[in-house]
Amino acid sequence: MTLFEWRDEYSVKIATIDAQHLRLVSILNAMHDGMTSGTGVERLGPLLDELVEYTVKHFAFEERLFAEHGYAQAEEHAQEHRRLEAKVLEFKAKYEAKQVSMNMELMRFLKDWLIKHILGSDRAYSAYLVDRGVE
Repeated sequence: MTLFEWRDEYSVKIATIDAQHLRLVSILNAMHDGMTSGTGVERLGPLLDELVEYTVKHFAFEERLFAEHGYAQAEEHAQEHRRLEAKVLEFKAKYEAKQVSMNMELMRFLKDWLIKHILGSDRAYSAYLVDRGVE
């Protein structure tokens, strides 16, 4: 069973960002599949690493666009990014120290955060960047 089904309503109308969001969804789904199928640390650890690395890359991409186009809410948006990065890095450190395991609570948190972020904060910049020619 898939954790996160992509829907058209999640599109921010910027193809590069939609593709990045889809990649994040794919990583989350792979983590969920690995967790529910009993895949060991040898598979889940690298997926968690990939999620952290790709999330940082995606956030940096959005923030570069904000700077290039003078997006007024850039700092507030970046603060949301930093809060998620901190939570994910904290979980990763605990996971690597074997203090926590991959669980549905984490999967739901990441899925819910991503949906809320896309439909809220990301939608807020969408029209602004599209009006400035960002595709």
